Amino acid sequence: MDDIISSCEKYDVTVFGGGPAGISCAYTSAKLGLKTLLIEKGNSLGGQITGALVVPMMQSDTEDINTDFYKKLIEYSKKIGAQITYSDGNDGWFNPVLLKIVFERMLKDAGADILFEAELKDFEIELSKENQNEDFVKSVTIQTVFSSKTLSIPIYSKYYVDATGNSNLCKLLNCNFIDDNEKFQPDSLRFIVSNINLEKFAKQILDLDKDRNVTTATRLDKAVHLSTAYTFDTNKVWGLSGLFEGAIGAGDLKPSDAAYFQVFTIANMPNSLAFNCPRLHEYSSNKPFSHSNALIEARECILRLHGFVKKYFNGFEDSFISQIADMTGTRVSMRPKTRYIYKLDDLILGKTFETPVLAGNYPVDIHSNNKNTSVLQTVKKYYLPVECLICDDWGNVFVAGRNLGAEFEAQAALRIQKSCLSMGEGLAKYLKNKIRL
Repeated sequence: MDDIISSCEKYDVTVFGGGPAGISCAYTSAKLGLKTLLIEKGNSLGGQITGALVVPMMQSDTEDINTDFYKKLIEYSKKIGAQITYSDGNDGWFNPVLLKIVFERMLKDAGADILFEAELKDFEIELSKENQNEDFVKSVTIQTVFSSKTLSIPIYSKYYVDATGNSNLCKLLNCNFIDDNEKFQPDSLRFIVSNINLEKFAKQILDLDKDRNVTTATRLDKAVHLSTAYTFDTNKVWGLSGLFEGAIGAGDLKPSDAAYFQVFTIANMPNSLAFNCPRLHEYSSNKPFSHSNALIEARECILRLHGFVKKYFNGFEDSFISQIADMTGTRVSMRPKTRYIYKLDDLILGKTFETPVLAGNYPVDIHSNNKNTSVLQTVKKYYLPVECLICDDWGNVFVAGRNLGAEFEAQAALRIQKSCLSMGEGLAKYLKNKIRL
């Protein structure tokens, strides 16, 4: 730990949060020659994609803007079988377990320092010499437990990046936040089921559902890969609706269990499926136990869903639940005010900017626990400016990831992992230019 303390004193860039945006930012910063530190409160990298089992990455037309990290991620992942390209051309099908190793290899090869199981506890500020109205964060204090001892480590950095998703740094710094807390998307608690006969399951779902925008199956490297989905919304015809309605009628599922059901196969995890469900029931921030109770109920729901697939689908007879996510799958969180707040109209109109950090066309995707109120609005190409990643309150604090400066509806399109990777990379390049100037 003495070595860590001595190496953590002075950095060009310190990134909080080892999710997709934070990893991409730290990797790119280090590759550009900036002394970089990544601080993660857990014991592994990946955030939502590994800890929350959010796989595969959703597709989006990036126009090749800030995609170098993504390409390197595929390159590294292929070496240990952690990636496949699905038949629809989506090359973002990753193995969430192996990616923990991939991300560490990438950051170490780039020369970035990583500090696990460490949390932000305090900060010190200084007034800018150039602009007396602009405050800067001079240093932060990190607390970590090592050999049963609690250690406090001072970190001095030119720039600080909040890529925690939940804006943990910005909350500590008392930043001003976008006031739309009344708008909500339910979290999810994903899980994996293994020892499935995917041949049988694929045949059944392809027979039941002829909509190839929902249900597909293919063979890659001698393994069956597939995806299918169902929701309780009645404004769309679902090929699997008969099975779910039958299970609810028989008491095998609660109506809320069928709110959202989606499964994907996983790279280098034969005969397994990643379940993008269940949704957590709504909970109140004013009731401290409500979120915990929602998680408890979600795990009970996972048992019911597994019992349902074993009874109603072919190929699950000898299956078992092999993993439940360690992290909640979170779609939206508090977002600090930034130099520019990205609006829904910016996205819909495809507004262009002088310094875009990403391009995309992923739809406005808003989940809801109420029937027929979810939104999946198709959009054309859009661009995000770097000003949406520059905190309005501090001269050297930035954000990257789902806590970017954007309106709720716009964030619902920009929150996907592929866009977060581009945000991190684009921000790192922006910081490199600032240091060069």
